[in-house]
Amino acid sequence: MEKSNYINGYSKLTNEAKVDSMAHFLGKTVDDFSILNHFKLPDSNLQARLEEISENVLSNYMLPYSIAPNFLVNGKHYLVPMVIEESSVVAAASAAAKFWFSRGGFTSKVVGTTKVGQVHFKWLGNGSVLNQHFPKIKDILINDSEYLLANMKKRNGGITGIELLDFTHQLPNYYQIRVSFETADAMGANIINSVLEEMAQSLKQYFADNFEGAEADCEIVMAILSNHTPESLVECYVECDIEGLAEVSGSLLPADYALKFKTAVDIANIDIYRATTHNKGIYNGIDAVALATGNDFRAVEACGHSYASRDGHYKSLTTVDIDNGKFRYTLRIPMALGTVGGLTTMHPLAKLSLEILGNPSARELMEITAAAGLANTFSAVRALTTSGIQKGHMRFHLNNSLNTLGATEQQKLQATKFFKDKKVSHKAVQDFLGK
Repeated sequence: MEKSNYINGYSKLTNEAKVDSMAHFLGKTVDDFSILNHFKLPDSNLQARLEEISENVLSNYMLPYSIAPNFLVNGKHYLVPMVIEESSVVAAASAAAKFWFSRGGFTSKVVGTTKVGQVHFKWLGNGSVLNQHFPKIKDILINDSEYLLANMKKRNGGITGIELLDFTHQLPNYYQIRVSFETADAMGANIINSVLEEMAQSLKQYFADNFEGAEADCEIVMAILSNHTPESLVECYVECDIEGLAEVSGSLLPADYALKFKTAVDIANIDIYRATTHNKGIYNGIDAVALATGNDFRAVEACGHSYASRDGHYKSLTTVDIDNGKFRYTLRIPMALGTVGGLTTMHPLAKLSLEILGNPSARELMEITAAAGLANTFSAVRALTTSGIQKGHMRFHLNNSLNTLGATEQQKLQATKFFKDKKVSHKAVQDFLGK
């Protein structure tokens, strides 16, 4: 690329100058990007707060903010905020919540909330010698980072364990210190990383003070939290008599439908192609709630997918049990969520979402979010094993096509009636409007 095309100091430009620079770079005019102004908030203070969340902000990107009602989780009734662009997800969650509301709702239980961080380092010395020193190293690392954990300890959190791992048989001279944390209601990413970096410096100093020659040098490779949190785990299930499935079993007898549903989930436990799509259906619900509450949905997903591969084979995060006339559908999934700090307080809608949920603790939010994931996958498997997935999508697909093609309200009403019993495609909608 020619030097003249290089954009220097873009982050330091004003919002208007950023747009002007982009227009110049693309050979367009500023007016070509006027739509960016339509999505800015009229409240300049609120807009400024949003722009502080990220860098090089030009505008806001809008996604639908929805409510899925009638979620009964552990006997408590919730309205669940969801932020997602995919058609039918909120409808699917709502339908499942409605169905299970009169059948005991969702039962959720947090199994654990442990988070993990790592100090990765290389050292030329003998591993057995390092093991002898580790009890003393451990005490120093805890003492030196104590001041950073004051607020976490006030919420009954803190460091719950430290271990030394020797990976020299896989990577020459490589060791790791793995630290476990309880972060209470915070997701805790920033404080965990601060503690780990402090520990890294203390570790480096310990080697310098207690060893000689090459062994006095410890190379810190990196100090960072891990998004693999298999011990921050929540389990959620729904259960009813098999006869209670009659409402959703379509043309099948409830007992036959229960077996068909189980087979569909069993397939996701043996076939990675099906498992990936099945688990994506779970994250339709989980991601939507994580986004609405200002949590890191990417970290939640990464952890869930690694957990789904824990046995060396990627498989479903849900299971079905049929026993003594009972149908039980269970989701067991790791996730690290927070209700204090970060976007949960900075973003007004994230704060509102938590208020709508009754200002839950992190553990309660995990239970609610897992219920949303289970609700969405229940609706997805239900549709797949009865009418097919497309029937539920078609109403939204029709609306999207009509809006894209600029249909009037009268044309929308006519199209809805016309396509009630017909296949929907963009071309078919275009032809209908052309008539």
